[in-house]
Amino acid sequence: MSHPVHEHSASASATAATASSGVTLGDLIVQALTRHSSSEAFVAGDRRLTYVQVRDLVSQYVAALAQRGVGLGAGVTMLSPNMPESWIVQAATYLLGARFTGLQALASVEDHIVVCEDAEATVLVVTAPLEEHGRQVLAEVGSLRHLMVIPAAGGLPEGESYAVRPLVPGPATETDLAWLQYTGGTTGRPKGVMQPHRSMVQMVCAHMADFEQPHLPRYLAPAPLTHAAGLGVLPTLLRGGTVVIEQGFDPGRFLDIIEAERINCVTGIPTMIYTLLDEERPETRDLSSLEVIWYATGPMSPVRLAEARERIGPVFSQIYGQTESTGIGTVLPKAAHETASLERLASCGRPVVGNRVRLIDEDGHDVPVGEVGEIAMRNRGVMLGYRNLPEETEAALKGGWLHTGDLARQDDEGPLYIIDRKKDMIISGGFNIYASEVEAALAGHPSVGSAAVIGVPDDRWGEIVTAFVVARPGQDVDVLALQSFVKQVKGSMYSPKKVVVVDSLPQTPVGKVDKKALRAPYWSDPARKVN
Repeated sequence: MSHPVHEHSASASATAATASSGVTLGDLIVQALTRHSSSEAFVAGDRRLTYVQVRDLVSQYVAALAQRGVGLGAGVTMLSPNMPESWIVQAATYLLGARFTGLQALASVEDHIVVCEDAEATVLVVTAPLEEHGRQVLAEVGSLRHLMVIPAAGGLPEGESYAVRPLVPGPATETDLAWLQYTGGTTGRPKGVMQPHRSMVQMVCAHMADFEQPHLPRYLAPAPLTHAAGLGVLPTLLRGGTVVIEQGFDPGRFLDIIEAERINCVTGIPTMIYTLLDEERPETRDLSSLEVIWYATGPMSPVRLAEARERIGPVFSQIYGQTESTGIGTVLPKAAHETASLERLASCGRPVVGNRVRLIDEDGHDVPVGEVGEIAMRNRGVMLGYRNLPEETEAALKGGWLHTGDLARQDDEGPLYIIDRKKDMIISGGFNIYASEVEAALAGHPSVGSAAVIGVPDDRWGEIVTAFVVARPGQDVDVLALQSFVKQVKGSMYSPKKVVVVDSLPQTPVGKVDKKALRAPYWSDPARKVN
């Protein structure tokens, strides 16, 4: 018996396309805030907000922003200390189909003007103590129409009240721009990374699938929720967990909060963990609630990582990614840290679920196993491009792959080992020297707490390996002994010809070592700013 064949009409195809479209951040926000009610969603000092209270505040901020003309495609920027509203304003922005940009709290008025102009923001949200700062930005940025000032203690702008309405996902599609995040600018003018809803949803899924998140998270966020730390909020809320907010990192208070709030997951950076080891005694504290510390933003010394596991516990997991990939890249899970091999602890792991990775040469060809190549990635978390920078976008996304600028090798068993940033490679006497390998060797010496390595111009060698080291508490650095130690560990060409002992290393606003600041005194001649 034959069956009639029906042609799909154009309207039927359009309906099917709509039905199969990906969900947006708005969908996930509504799900997270309507699954739970009386549980605590946020803890910030004395403030403890339930899911119902957060849901009501998000609804009211949707109305407050809409009253100021925010809708599909509009730009909202925010400058504030860490507080629940740091995420609540973001959530309201996404539900309206607008795009959100967080401003670095430590940056200047001039920096904020540059970002707001490039983002074409229409609304700037600040807390009351920053109102004058906000007014200076408002006066200089033509696109800005409104300055929204919220109380330092949180809540709605003074004198404003709005009816609470049910949350709806909003008008955005998965391809609409959601997060316009500006890079730290360590290589020059900040670049606006354009991340659509598709990328943000993929980040949430990758986090929940592959990052060993506790079943009921109690997530400690000492870093700004307007930036990368905010990526951990929605995965926490979708599981009915609690986000505990701190104002920056103080090692003693950090341990106090873990004990008092029974924190089970936290995002850290290597410099934070080094400080914790050098200034506190974490092994004497009750950290039994901790299930995972995700460390990211840069390589961590294998020697110090082994020390951290010994003194804090087997809770470390490494996450490698970039703003350009919404933090999606590779993961080295906790189990992979259970090794006596310092070399294996230097790995950044394997690709996150849903991420394809290649190591390529300058011509875009795959390099053989064991050889160094640039990490190229392809996944649903990759950016649309850099805002207003078509040439940089074309270079970064050449051939349909995200070119990360990170150099790595892969061993026979599959794990990746990041060797260096391409821009941090030192060419001395015709040899390629990777700064991160020298840094790892330096950190293996018992007198060194942390180290940073750069190339410095030299008439004979082209560049010389120059190290900046911070001594461990109570230790003195013997420069000649340290140079000899690196020579024994890595070979003579890796031994720094110059060692500068410093009290601390300069950091960017996100906590990375600021190598641009270290290089500045040595590379001031524009004709010589090449390696």
